Amino acid sequence: MTHRFSLVLNREINDREKVTLKEASCADVSFVDDTLPTNADVPVTRIDFEDEVTPTLTEAIEAGFEAVKAVPELSIPGLSVPAQPIVAEGGEGGEGEQAANEAAKVAS
Repeated sequence: MTHRFSLVLNREINDREKVTLKEASCADVSFVDDTLPTNADVPVTRIDFEDEVTPTLTEAIEAGFEAVKAVPELSIPGLSVPAQPIVAEGGEGGEGEQAANEAAKVAS
């Protein structure tokens, strides 16, 4: 199953930092110029993750947090998790809100 989520960084990042983040992540990542959700005057970078390797969404988000730690003075003021598909009982999926809550606890 592919786990999709986005992390909003505290600032814009340069090409060298993008390479570092790609190397630190096992997910497919793309970088988007954006603005801080709480202040549209602050330019930031958003990282969109598509993780097909990590078994759960919670672990995928935690891996994303760990990848960001590879760049000094970079933090994550925003996390966005789209609705996740519901899978039959005993399978994966339907864990988006729980994973986001658990990941937010790890980040603080």
